[in-house]
Amino acid sequence: MDNRVPPRAAGPGPRRRDRHGRGMRGPIAPPQVPLAASRAEVFDDLVQDSVERLERRWPQLAEVEFLVLEVPRLEGQQESVALWGDEAVPLGGIVPARQGRRARVVVYRRPVEIRSKGRDERAALVHEVVVEQVAELLGLTPETVDPRYGED
Repeated sequence: MDNRVPPRAAGPGPRRRDRHGRGMRGPIAPPQVPLAASRAEVFDDLVQDSVERLERRWPQLAEVEFLVLEVPRLEGQQESVALWGDEAVPLGGIVPARQGRRARVVVYRRPVEIRSKGRDERAALVHEVVVEQVAELLGLTPETVDPRYGED
């Protein structure tokens, strides 16, 4: 009876457990399934949908750069209080075009997410923020930019 099992060779990496002979664990969902999209990616899609909706009505928005940032930056306490006014944390902002740089509309993801409960409410709030910022950039009222602004 010479059926001895040879000892395992120590590999270069850490030893991982192979539970019940099923192999390595993989991702929960494949990448093409919506479950695999992160909250940031879903939020980016909401902003992009809103922008596309407005670009059909306002073709000059193709020259505007739309950005999503996590939170607004605090340059200095005194400056931020003067810029933000009564609002505790802004939901969006604009940077006018200057010196060869395109105008920018910024939407802040975390403040918007905190103020909305579900996906539908978040989508509506994102669209409101984008409409308000575009209106400010173009020097128009939000109702002019999107006639459905303010409707529930």
